[in-house]
Amino acid sequence: MPTDTDLIPAPVTAVTCLEDRTQVERTLALDVEAGTQRLRLGPVSALAVDRTLHAELTADHDTTVLDARLVRTWTPRGPEPTADDSALRLRLHDLKEERFALEKRTDRLRTRLDLLGKLAADLLREIGEAAGLGETEVARWSAELDRADDERDSVSEELRVAQARLNTLTTRIQETEQAVALAEQEPAELLGHIELTVRSAEAGQARLRLTHLVPCALWRPAYRAVLEADTVTLETDAMVWQRTGEDWSAVALTLSTARSASANEPPRLVEDRLTLTDRSPAERRTVAVEMREQDIADLGPAPVLGLPGVDDGGETRVLRSPAPVSVPSDGRAHRIPLSSAAMPARSEYACSPELSPLVTQVVRFDNASGHALLAGPVDLVRGSGFSGRGTLDFTAPGGPVELAFGSQDDYRVVRYAEESRDTAAMTQRTTVTHTVRLHLSRFSAPGAEGEQVVAVRERIPVSEVSAVDVRLRKEDCSPLPDTVDEEGIARWDIALPPGGHRSITLVYEVSASGKVSGL
Repeated sequence: MPTDTDLIPAPVTAVTCLEDRTQVERTLALDVEAGTQRLRLGPVSALAVDRTLHAELTADHDTTVLDARLVRTWTPRGPEPTADDSALRLRLHDLKEERFALEKRTDRLRTRLDLLGKLAADLLREIGEAAGLGETEVARWSAELDRADDERDSVSEELRVAQARLNTLTTRIQETEQAVALAEQEPAELLGHIELTVRSAEAGQARLRLTHLVPCALWRPAYRAVLEADTVTLETDAMVWQRTGEDWSAVALTLSTARSASANEPPRLVEDRLTLTDRSPAERRTVAVEMREQDIADLGPAPVLGLPGVDDGGETRVLRSPAPVSVPSDGRAHRIPLSSAAMPARSEYACSPELSPLVTQVVRFDNASGHALLAGPVDLVRGSGFSGRGTLDFTAPGGPVELAFGSQDDYRVVRYAEESRDTAAMTQRTTVTHTVRLHLSRFSAPGAEGEQVVAVRERIPVSEVSAVDVRLRKEDCSPLPDTVDEEGIARWDIALPPGGHRSITLVYEVSASGKVSGL
């Protein structure tokens, strides 16, 4: 069987990024000969998954792919630089060679300095012994001591200069290594190529399509919302990372939320036993209740430490880049623009004093981007510039979207809460009265005009048992809430002029009979 020894270039032409891996597609034209032949295509990433390799050959004549396999070769990098190395790597090699030579010279100088110290000690001992015997050779002793001291001073100076140069070289080597790490990457020692065995009825040109999976590549959605007057421009981007060992240059990028690694099995049904027990006399006489807090909605951006996982609402979603993209294999995050849509928005200033003393600008609009918005972080930009980062939940096309664009510094809210408890002697009925006072002030800059409406929300407990009754004391509220929804959220729409302030009083009582415990 004839084998083509030259590698046929097979660059990546299309990429489909999944949640935790990527499908790579290569499309190229091949010149095939009549009969059976083996072709070598590459180089390809050594991380490619062998069992996912699929080759498809199409031509005007009869052609068949007999075998397709991945072959890997290991070529270890030698210690010496090569002609293909960059000037930065050659500079790093020269610095290390100089440091190695300087370290050996420093060791020799330290050894010589130790020998000179021993020589001076021996000379002093000889002078002491000779002086004890009555011999005096002052001139010779002085000359030898001076020569030893001069030699020690000279070697010490050379050692000091060598150590200073060695410290300088160590610093330069560290800086050069950092520059190499930022600007370049180590050449791969493990390389791969595809061996393709084809059979053709006649010579001619055929079109080859190769696909396989590769790890070390993933994506996550990210957004940028720009608020201008009554319009929000929502930009949908994709953050793509890849360290497959192969750069993607001008590829057609497709983003999918499919999870190929998850098992497609229905959940197992387990037996769930329900048992009935009679209540004790003590349990019949009392009703145990407790206060439980339940989150109804969030107001304001939540802190985001990183990009969350892909939340597609339980259905596979597919997004495509409108233009070819290039993503190098450097392991860094690359932002790929996908779509941009301007949508009319409704804005309000909202405050929940029990949760936060800040007045936040909340913007609501409908998703008119033409595709589902996956859960992810969103950069918030308004007239003053970047105002922070929030989170965007999964939103279907046409669904409502709510974003908080940060707090307003010219508002101040102070909240006071009081509680009083009273028990009737005859009925043993306990009544707990809650009084909440809110003081809302607006400190505007000079020249500010017009009123601004602030939506103030305060919660009232909602009873789930008939033995506990919650009642709003309307006669003591000032002013009355504009609305109170079924979750017990009371709302006031307060209009404040520049420099204005308002006070709100909310009074409600929780009453329970004597057989209720835990209130």
